[in-house]
Amino acid sequence: MDIHVYDTYVKAKDGHTMHFDVFTAVKDDQKAIEFAKEWLVSIGEGDAIITSKECNFCHTQSASSNVVEAINKDGYFIYKMEGCK
Repeated sequence: MDIHVYDTYVKAKDGHTMHFDVFTAVKDDQKAIEFAKEWLVSIGEGDAIITSKECNFCHTQSASSNVVEAINKDGYFIYKMEGCK
């Protein structure tokens, strides 16, 4: 399965920057933002500002089986990088 990667940077409520990628099966900017918001709410960061400025398409790549499973189940996978809980 090929996935679409959206590079995302948002400010957490304590002011630090959270850097993560949103992996989706469909190349849809608005859907990627919705998925990022859903995940942010799930970790207690629902007030973070996220628009196409903070979450934008980066590239398409193949996905590992655990990523495919998560996308099939939830519609997305969050790849946490810097400053994520």
